[in-house]
Amino acid sequence: MGLSIRSRRARPSSPLTSFCLLPMEPPLPVSHVLPENWNGPLKACELLIQGTARILIIGQAPGKKVHDTGIPWNDASGQRLRRWLNVDDRVFYNPEHFAIVPMGFCYPGKGKSGDLPPRPECAANWHAPILRQLPNIQLTLLIGQYAQRHYLASQPDTLTARVDALRHLQQWPDKIPLPHPSPRNQLWLKRHPWFEQEVIPRLQQRISELL
Repeated sequence: MGLSIRSRRARPSSPLTSFCLLPMEPPLPVSHVLPENWNGPLKACELLIQGTARILIIGQAPGKKVHDTGIPWNDASGQRLRRWLNVDDRVFYNPEHFAIVPMGFCYPGKGKSGDLPPRPECAANWHAPILRQLPNIQLTLLIGQYAQRHYLASQPDTLTARVDALRHLQQWPDKIPLPHPSPRNQLWLKRHPWFEQEVIPRLQQRISELL
């Protein structure tokens, strides 16, 4: 069963493009997810997820290449993420295995140093009703600081401290913090070699158990 994606241009008055990158079947009408009074640039989106998915990936927001292709994690970051998970494209894009729910559903545009932060209204208004459609999730990967600040507010303040804590846990929680696999994070990976030496093998084992 293939990945279902709907990507539509926002209304002409909005400079943004809407990307709803949520594998789902059967289709869930957008009116079932959006608040009735929602009038933002994502109004034109159709959200699709699949309730059988067992692994949830919550990242930041679509980057420029994803913006252009409409395929989530279809860039260098996605290639590294799939290596971390030890899965190929066929498995990664199978909605029976993975659900993909970014913190922001549209490309936020460029800032002074990389992309702008995800639009805050997406997670605040949409995540809870969307996640209720995913009752079989057993593992959530929180990729990057925005997802972790939203879902792990009670844990250590820094991304490094959150990820480092995994090394000392005999049993991992169902929400796993990960650094962003962007090439921009190459320096972080060099400074913290234990991540790929110790955390990634355990992550791959957990992913294998759920597939």
